[in-house]
Amino acid sequence: QLQFVESGGGLVQAGGSLTLSCAASGSTFTTFTRYTMGWFRQAPGKEREFVGAISRSGVNTDYADSVKGRFTISRDNAKNTVHLQMINLKPDDTAVYYCAAKAGTYYSSSYYPSPGGYDYWGQGTQVTVSS
Repeated sequence: QLQFVESGGGLVQAGGSLTLSCAASGSTFTTFTRYTMGWFRQAPGKEREFVGAISRSGVNTDYADSVKGRFTISRDNAKNTVHLQMINLKPDDTAVYYCAAKAGTYYSSSYYPSPGGYDYWGQGTQVTVSS
């Protein structure tokens, strides 16, 4: 059983930057690399939406069109962590951000945009972008 904890959220002005982190704990020995890691976000009154994901290998990533060129996902398999670097933030990026883990994926695949396909979720971290 794995648990995921996000950190790094906060309040930032439009145009600013934040980096979110997601740390895995629990039975992580040899298991973290079994999971594609995704980032999702949910704004008040809206459905949870795909932000991006990174393959188990860490080589491949995919992003939602709304964040391409501004957000970057990376992972450190030795430290069981995944990061979401966000630059040029906009008020529309305001949401609770969640990391999620999906098992049963190909080692170099990263396009898994459906939240229903993920097996584990963090508790979320709030990102607020002021105009």
